[in-house]
Amino acid sequence: MEFPERLTALRKARGLTQQALANAVNLAVLQIRRYEGGTSQPTLDVIRRLAIALGVSADMLVFDKQERAPADVLRYQFETVSRMSPHEQDVVRELLDAVIVKNQLAGALERVSSVIKPAAKEKKISSTKSASNARRLAHAGR
Repeated sequence: MEFPERLTALRKARGLTQQALANAVNLAVLQIRRYEGGTSQPTLDVIRRLAIALGVSADMLVFDKQERAPADVLRYQFETVSRMSPHEQDVVRELLDAVIVKNQLAGALERVSSVIKPAAKEKKISSTKSASNARRLAHAGR
């Protein structure tokens, strides 16, 4: 379901008219019609105001359920963790944070490495040419 359909469904589920929603978010009703018709996209500020007026998260307005949900493989594990004590949940959260940071750092290092390696190779080729030219000049001067 796309944004216009989600907005319309949420508005109707709350029993709001387009005019009532427009009033709640301080917009012209014509703009709500454009959003619901798919001819206009709201700004981030308007998405925030729509989410507040509809009593939902901005994610619920923007994403389908399956777009933001964890993979099925992880869902069972997250459900299990949610039944643990608060202390155990904190430990799991810290472990997840550590793995996420490690993964992000590895990706950053890989990106930096992909930039540095070609530059280092080019510098090596350049210095090899300079050394070769210096030997040739020295040999020619004999």
